[in-house]
Amino acid sequence: MAQSPFKSRPIEAAVGAAVAGYIGLVARTSRPPPLMDTYALEFLANHPMIIAMWHGQFMLLPTMTGFGVPTKAMLALHRDAEAMAYALKRYDIELIRGAGASTKGKDRGGTHAFRGAVQALQNGFSVAMTADVPPGPARRAGHGIVTLAKVSGRPILPFAMASSRYFALPTWSRMTINLPGSQLGASFGKPIHVPSDASPELLEALRQEVEAQMNIATVDAYNRAGVSHSRATPAAALTAAGERMQPGGKIKAYVAGARLMGAVAPLFLAARGRRGKEDPARRIERLGIASCARPAGELIWLHAASVGETMAILPLIDGLVAARPQVSVLLTTGTVTSAQLAAQRLPAKCVHQYVPLDIPQFVTGFLDHWQPDLGVFVESEIWPNLILQSAQRGIPMALVNARMSKTSFRRWRAQPSVSRPLFSRFSMVLAQSREYAERFVALGAPGVVVSGNLKFDALPLPVDAALLAQFRAALGERPVWLAASTHAGEERIVADAHCALRVLRPDLCTIIVPRHPGRGASIAASLTADGYDVVLRSTTPEIAFGMDGKPKSGLLIADTLGELGTWFTLAPIAFIGKSLSVEGGGHNPIEAARHGAVVLTGPAFANFEIAYGAMIAAGGAVVVRTAADIAGEVGRLLSDAAAAERMRAGATAACDKLAGALPKTIAALSSLLPAVPLATTPAPGASLDAAPVIRLGAGG
Repeated sequence: MAQSPFKSRPIEAAVGAAVAGYIGLVARTSRPPPLMDTYALEFLANHPMIIAMWHGQFMLLPTMTGFGVPTKAMLALHRDAEAMAYALKRYDIELIRGAGASTKGKDRGGTHAFRGAVQALQNGFSVAMTADVPPGPARRAGHGIVTLAKVSGRPILPFAMASSRYFALPTWSRMTINLPGSQLGASFGKPIHVPSDASPELLEALRQEVEAQMNIATVDAYNRAGVSHSRATPAAALTAAGERMQPGGKIKAYVAGARLMGAVAPLFLAARGRRGKEDPARRIERLGIASCARPAGELIWLHAASVGETMAILPLIDGLVAARPQVSVLLTTGTVTSAQLAAQRLPAKCVHQYVPLDIPQFVTGFLDHWQPDLGVFVESEIWPNLILQSAQRGIPMALVNARMSKTSFRRWRAQPSVSRPLFSRFSMVLAQSREYAERFVALGAPGVVVSGNLKFDALPLPVDAALLAQFRAALGERPVWLAASTHAGEERIVADAHCALRVLRPDLCTIIVPRHPGRGASIAASLTADGYDVVLRSTTPEIAFGMDGKPKSGLLIADTLGELGTWFTLAPIAFIGKSLSVEGGGHNPIEAARHGAVVLTGPAFANFEIAYGAMIAAGGAVVVRTAADIAGEVGRLLSDAAAAERMRAGATAACDKLAGALPKTIAALSSLLPAVPLATTPAPGASLDAAPVIRLGAGG
């Protein structure tokens, strides 16, 4: 282990003593970080480990001795580090000297320091070190830290501490001086394990993962301290994620091609209209021609793809209107069913329009008329012309309830000349989870916030009490279960499960609610041809179960809109569709759980992996793969009321734990508009700590 080549000088010892005393003053006069006990458990769980932090953010490092974890600190071999060496020794933190930049082309002990760090980890010490090294670039992890993890076999734990009051020096790393009388904040990233046989390509990927997790931990620490991280972040690091790249050749080709498509767009819309996918009476809206006047004053434009996204943001619309009484809301969607839902559920001061096709001249007409003060896209709606033209007009834009699957991320990341010009134009991205946040950061989004999933805060679906009472009376004691939001191919599997169940339960009633009601007639015809006793609700509105309690029909195809909440309340068990095929992705299980239905799902639920992961872990959902699986689980749950009740309780607990995104989203969006006092409070049972707000990238 390398020793310092510099002779000890009294001035450095005195400065070191003063620094140690000052750190103690900050710790004594400041409020400790929230959840400190949780952090201690995290440290103990990963010890011995490599504790990673950014250069310039290490002043509070000595306070980690309170965790009771034996730690050595890696410190550079240059004169500037001598005072810090004395300060760390005052806190009984052992040193590993030799890390850092070389001098005059010679190794200043880096090799010896690396060996010393490996030995320390093997001997039961954790090793604290900065992930970036002088002279920079700042906030870019070096390869040394992942190589150390590979050789030692110990995990890297990204860690950050911050204070609400601080002074940042104008150095390459924005060396930060924490001030007394602060609120302290601390945060971790995910532990990162590096396999001993990691290839160079994997090492580079894990190095990038260290960067992403370090950014998340650092910005989260400042948020927990109650302040922005921007003053403590080097300018280059602030702009790296948020830099607005100019559109490249591929985007220009897309724009040009889309412009040419404008000539045939009416024919395209007419063909879709014949298939029931467009509303002929409102076709002009898809051409960017408004069918109503713009409301006066401030206008927030929200765009949701279809029914699921619209359901998620209805409470958000209510919250924004309550927070800003002077505001009006424009909601755009792209499907007939979502327009019908909007007509039923939108509050006053809200207007619905079909979103224009992503063709430049149509987008121009749309924006010329509506002139929104804020644009809000929901989940994964990325339309280049809408985004580029909105940004060109200076309209702040946010992507809320944002999610990005691994597959989509790989596709976007493979084309940085397309992804970065688009994602960098958002002012803010409110992601459902840390994993999604990391993907958006990697694609150039400048202000990423982990806010949670709005669907956990969504209001329960409406229930028609009269209809529910009628069906309950008609069913009597008959067992009933539901297959909701099914897609092509799944109805056949559900019917096979129904057939197997009726061997033991001849009076069983199975309700199938196709995701697209227009498919109802074809589903009914196909199953009837195969000998099933099928009733189609849209053509048989009367109760078709037999008032004498005897089975009159076994399968009901519920192809009407607005009744899903009633079906979820009626049926004690619900299979959620679009989850049995590899190309699935799943649909929202929260709606079923909020109505007390036990949830079954196929294995393909990537679009709702957070919700399903939490519910499955809590025993609140079951994965099924075949008709036999479905029949077995439905039969078990119909026979075992106690097991069904345990699943309901688990699902409810999981949903409650993940709630809280709504007040965070309202507050975040309000920050993009002229300041007015918020008039909202968190929904009952929702905690502002339920899903930590984490900002990444520019601004803060």
